[in-house]
Amino acid sequence: MIDLPAIRSRLDAAVEATMRQDGTPGLAIALTDRERLLMVGTYGFADLAARTPVRPETLFEIGSISKSFLAIILLQMAEAGAVDLRAPVTRYLPWFAVQSDYAPITLHHLLTHTAGIIAGTDFSPDARAEVWALRLTETGGPPGQRFHYSNVGYKALGLVVSAVTGTPYPRLVRDRILDPLGMADSVPAITHAVRHRLAVPYGQAADDLPRRADLPLAPATWLETESADGSIAATPADLAAYLRHFLDGGQAPAGRLLTPESFELLVRPPIPTGESDTYGYGLVASNVDGRARLAHGGGMVGHYAHLVGDLDAGLGAVAFVNGPGHPGALARDALDLLVAAQEGRPLPDFAPEAPGGNGRDPAEFAGKYHGQAGSIAVVAENDALTLVTPSGAALPLLPADEDAFAVHHPEFSRFLLRFGRDDLGPVEVWHGGDWYAAERYAGSTRYDVPDAWRAFPGHYRSHNPWATNFRVLLRKGQLWLALPGGDADGIGDEEPLLPVGDPDAALFRIGEDTASPERLRFDTVVGGEALRANLSGCDYYRFFTP
Repeated sequence: MIDLPAIRSRLDAAVEATMRQDGTPGLAIALTDRERLLMVGTYGFADLAARTPVRPETLFEIGSISKSFLAIILLQMAEAGAVDLRAPVTRYLPWFAVQSDYAPITLHHLLTHTAGIIAGTDFSPDARAEVWALRLTETGGPPGQRFHYSNVGYKALGLVVSAVTGTPYPRLVRDRILDPLGMADSVPAITHAVRHRLAVPYGQAADDLPRRADLPLAPATWLETESADGSIAATPADLAAYLRHFLDGGQAPAGRLLTPESFELLVRPPIPTGESDTYGYGLVASNVDGRARLAHGGGMVGHYAHLVGDLDAGLGAVAFVNGPGHPGALARDALDLLVAAQEGRPLPDFAPEAPGGNGRDPAEFAGKYHGQAGSIAVVAENDALTLVTPSGAALPLLPADEDAFAVHHPEFSRFLLRFGRDDLGPVEVWHGGDWYAAERYAGSTRYDVPDAWRAFPGHYRSHNPWATNFRVLLRKGQLWLALPGGDADGIGDEEPLLPVGDPDAALFRIGEDTASPERLRFDTVVGGEALRANLSGCDYYRFFTP
């Protein structure tokens, strides 16, 4: 017998602590077993300005959790003989094209994110425009070999099902999934008609900084969407009903949505993601303590959600936030509580994880580091670190990621302070384009770069609400792409830019992965500065940073 009041008490404490640490406006969570909804919990505000609380009927956008809905529809169509999942996409979308020297891309490749195509940047409100623009990109390798997550691939699949059936995609979701599962309060498309029911989405007002809980929030850009990679909004109880049908082996109130054979393609995915998980058709599968676990997260502009279920225990949880937060961690914590209660074990206590904890001794980082911008010192005292800047200011270093720290000071807030190591420990540190080396650093300190590269560093912006801006850095003879961290975790990521073809050219692969199809291209050089940069299909323009 599961003691729900005890679970609710532990969960309330974990949620409140996590929301306080993350600066989360509002949150909802629901727990279920194979047979029924166990609990719905709501916290915080759906609208900060109006002080409207999150309620059980509040809608949250579920983002990429929607992908498994599309997968179900395609599997239903395959069962009926309307599509062949191993057939080329061009059989159903003749205008679909990607630059490639390899075999054709199939529906199966798109479903499993193994087509080798870009992730997509949601630069167009019409999915057709972004899918058509794939012809301007190239694949990173043969389809079927490597996992590379692609939203635009699922946009293409949504166009396929609509083209084959002659029915708008949202209507297919309503008729084939929402209605059969009794998800009456959920909607298959984000439109103005349902905006009043949605939790207001929030993001950090300063969108070009790594996420900080102490910085003010602002309402995120509103946008409508019906594209199949992420267009569904659900209430906590409704998404729990969707999860429950997985926990019950594919059974639903109105009968099975899929045959047992097709259902297995969803819950036993075969494609390694590069971590310990596998991916199949819109869902991630893993093994936790010897039991099969199913999960997927979803992110929209200002909304984040997570679904996780233990197929063997028959228990699951869903969680949502309408701003910064960690719904995935909370959903997993809730599931762990349920499983412990089912097994008769003591309920675990949960505390929010300190950001960036890496278990290393702060004294490792202490020392002096020298660079062209002057010298800095890192001082370790009482298990804390302090940065002494070239001007002599003493600033606390706050853990943000492994070997990376945030500095809450205007001169250092735009980037994390990152340490590089050799076999003996930290030996260099960089902040944006500035680089500092310790006395024992044995590598090169002088780097030659093509003259053309000097036009590329700078701050670039777009009106794309999904990815508003980035910076390009030149450091240690290498160009880097620095993203501010607009996702739920908010870590400011940095990826190396590797020239494609001629080293003097203006086209770069993003990241070390040689099979990555992601590209950054510069053009329109005026006065020694590139005015435009195209990030995997989306144009960004140089922006003056005061």
